[in-house]
Amino acid sequence: MAESSRDTVEGAGWGTAERGTYRQLMPPKVQKLSWLDPRTLWAARNGVLASWFGDPTGRTRGRWVAQREAAGAPADKVIRRDDPDRFSFMVLGDTGEGDEPQYAVVPGFLETARGTAFSVIASDVIYPVGSTDDYGTKFFRPYRDYPAPIYAVPGNHDWYEGLGGFMRVFCGDAPPLPPEPAPRPLSRAWWRALLWHRPRPADGQRLRAAEELRAAPAQQAVQPGPYWAIDAGPVRIIGIDTGLLGTLDAGQGAWLREVARGPRPKILVTGSPLYVDGEHHPCAIEGGGTVDDVVRDPAHRFVAAIGGDIHNYQRYPVDVDGRTIQYVVSGGGGAFMHATHTIPRVSVANVTERDFRCYPLRGDSLAFYSRLYGRRLRLPRFFALTEAEATAVVAERLGVPPVRTQGPPPRITRRIRLVASLLGAGRRPDRAARLRLPVRKIYTRVFSPGSATYSPPFFKSFLRLDVTPEAVRLRCFAATGNRAQEADPPVEDEVTIPLG
Repeated sequence: MAESSRDTVEGAGWGTAERGTYRQLMPPKVQKLSWLDPRTLWAARNGVLASWFGDPTGRTRGRWVAQREAAGAPADKVIRRDDPDRFSFMVLGDTGEGDEPQYAVVPGFLETARGTAFSVIASDVIYPVGSTDDYGTKFFRPYRDYPAPIYAVPGNHDWYEGLGGFMRVFCGDAPPLPPEPAPRPLSRAWWRALLWHRPRPADGQRLRAAEELRAAPAQQAVQPGPYWAIDAGPVRIIGIDTGLLGTLDAGQGAWLREVARGPRPKILVTGSPLYVDGEHHPCAIEGGGTVDDVVRDPAHRFVAAIGGDIHNYQRYPVDVDGRTIQYVVSGGGGAFMHATHTIPRVSVANVTERDFRCYPLRGDSLAFYSRLYGRRLRLPRFFALTEAEATAVVAERLGVPPVRTQGPPPRITRRIRLVASLLGAGRRPDRAARLRLPVRKIYTRVFSPGSATYSPPFFKSFLRLDVTPEAVRLRCFAATGNRAQEADPPVEDEVTIPLG
């Protein structure tokens, strides 16, 4: 088995390792996506507008669902497959930036995915705004050699152009929705419509050519809508659409409660994780209740809930009335890396540091960010921390032993502590209350690196789930961009989930 980041520095992808072959898969010209570009932020404005002037996602989603039902999609939105009782599937989250971090995932993904029945993309298939013409380089080209179907649940970025591209690709070439009546002048809806970002009139002209890259009959999958359930072997996989603001409309909530019934073990796939960064986000349902209420109901028999949106890997084994539900964040499929070093010492729902897992390790995350900002600010001698220094200072701040130990521990200087503080490194709960929100949220949401790093290690990840009648084996694999990890992707985390 390949060394992982928990074993060695080399297993994490640091050092002078040979770069992987992923560049051979990329198109000749790649438009680098930067989240520091004002044009990108302006194009992705609809989430902010929805929070200010009201969120139209639920109504629009209802229109899409009605259109698909009129076209013959099953009313219960269940995809009934003929997989045997023993099968495997893949999960990728937040994939579609179309640049080196996304393509660096592909070789290891294809190697690990051998023999799997299908894959699921959990959130944000296409950045920055879900444009139809972006599917060629950000979906069809990277996964053209994956021989099985790919299903998906949309993320907030897929909604920034009204979900039109997503519906055309995943839901049977769904035609555009007819325009709605104009809102009352000067109303909140009128202001929202005035400022709303919409697709370009010519968007979608390149889609037909792109679809030829995944045109084999075995690769085809048609979803009944943006949310769905898959009956596969002994389990039911339920995918929900959390829209622009991470909530469910009343209609989808009623459907979720209905398809969650029954004794069949279930796995939730969602665009918004329910546990993330040491916090609980139960996901509100319009009209009352939450998604996590549905997941926790013992009659529904959920064994795991996997969410995208946050661009790293995290796992929280939560005890719910004597049974364990695995809450997983899996958003490391290609977009820029969200920091893990800003996660405070975990103490949520009786999950502690002993039980919690994340990738990249907090020390590697801090070393990554310190080098990034050393280059950006042209202060590398001050900002840049070695992997050993970053690991040691994170362990000190959290009050836990270092996850990876190689060689004698370094001396932690004032400079190292100052850099860790400036970059928002997590603290113990008794020290984090004052600094947690202003520091961690600033660094994870404002100063994330965007796609500013184009050399390994990228710290990307994906999941493989092997299902039997007795259990689900969930493994998180790393994709660093180095050749060694392409040929033999390291296992960064593994858990066996009983189904009995």
